[in-house]
Amino acid sequence: MVFFRGVSSLSKLRSRLTQQSNLKNSVRWLQVQSSSDLDLLSQLRELIPQQQERLKKLKSEHGKVQLGNITVDMVIGGMRGMTGLLWETSLLDPDEGIRFRGLSIPECQKVLPAAKPDGEPLPEGLLWLLLTGKVPNKEQVDALSKELRARAVVPEYVYKAIDALPVTAHPMTQLTSGVMALQVESEFQKAYEKGIHKSKYWEPTYEDSLNLIARVPLVAAYVYRRIYKDGKIIPLDDSLDYGGNFSHMLGFDDPKMLELMRLYVTIHSDHEGGNVSAHTGHLVASALSDPYLSFGAALNGLAGPLHGLANQEVLLWIKSVVDECGENITKEQLKEYVWKTLNSGKVVPGFGHGVLRKTDPRYTCQREFALKHLPQDPLFQLVSNLYDVVPPILTELGKVKNPWPNVDAHSGVLLNYFGLTEARYFTVLFGVSRSIGICSQLIWDRALGLPLERPKSITMEWLENYCKKAASS
Repeated sequence: MVFFRGVSSLSKLRSRLTQQSNLKNSVRWLQVQSSSDLDLLSQLRELIPQQQERLKKLKSEHGKVQLGNITVDMVIGGMRGMTGLLWETSLLDPDEGIRFRGLSIPECQKVLPAAKPDGEPLPEGLLWLLLTGKVPNKEQVDALSKELRARAVVPEYVYKAIDALPVTAHPMTQLTSGVMALQVESEFQKAYEKGIHKSKYWEPTYEDSLNLIARVPLVAAYVYRRIYKDGKIIPLDDSLDYGGNFSHMLGFDDPKMLELMRLYVTIHSDHEGGNVSAHTGHLVASALSDPYLSFGAALNGLAGPLHGLANQEVLLWIKSVVDECGENITKEQLKEYVWKTLNSGKVVPGFGHGVLRKTDPRYTCQREFALKHLPQDPLFQLVSNLYDVVPPILTELGKVKNPWPNVDAHSGVLLNYFGLTEARYFTVLFGVSRSIGICSQLIWDRALGLPLERPKSITMEWLENYCKKAASS
């Protein structure tokens, strides 16, 4: 199947040159990271003063440079397209997709350490990359993995807080409740109450963030086992990595499922700062709320159907296609079902994106995983056919800027294949992954001293009067 259709030759050339340049940089990072220093915290102590000075220079020398014009459409349309956030850990290009510290997903798959030869990247490696901008070696990733396991201790009262909810409560509600209960042990809150100097804010934030990243999989697995497996809990395995352990605690020990979880957590971890969950976490944290409060707020944004809950909606919609038309549905039948969905006032979940204007690279890498491990799966074949059927229909409608599939179009089918069939739980997986990106940026928010976020709002009357004056001048 051909991806990224309609890209001009110039765009392709630019993309290749950019990828080659970034791959050269990644080799440089690998050389830098060949040192024997296995401690992530010491790396940050060295990097932060350099980046503080870099930001100070940027502000003093270029603070008045204009980045663009704000239009009425942007104000009314949810600030879509406005450049207004500093987000160091990743950058989203409309054509190329996400880059983590300058590296594309294929480049991350190539250079980040894996659990086995030619395997998927370890999420711990991506965490190191997001925090330092450097590709770690395997020894550094193993040391970080060991540290996260040591931090993965959840107080009993956290589980009791979850148990106070009905078992029928949505999994995201239960996860958020658990995260809020974890907040009781916030190191940042304790340090702030004692009067810590603002130049040191990042240090307890680092402690909270790594504790949160380490403990969220345990809370998430508890929610899953509580709802779907009669509360039979599976303890953490001290021999497994972050993604592998998460899969294990959920109850899935197929080596291929462990690999899928490593890939899933890595590619869902961060997607620059403007999406709802990332922006919410950043906004709440700008008030000096601790990482638990900030991430809890981010999870509530992630739980919305227009954001993280979409991965649940995709699989439910695909299963509705199968229920009505059977697994061996033809493309013509599929077209009819897509039109039926659209004509009923609904959207086809898993297609379109607020920024991307091409196929989501996170979709592409999941497709490659499926081609490698489950090429004959009927639901995967249905997803492949949807790629051929849906974009032309959405293009014909003329209302969609991006008719191509996004990350949510594929993840549910992969999880379903390996036995994780409970679609209502899928957004919890997304939440676990997103802790890595949001917390990494939050540490840098504190280290760089980023201020309280406070944009200016206006009324419709103000807009109308402004536009009248502009038209008459």
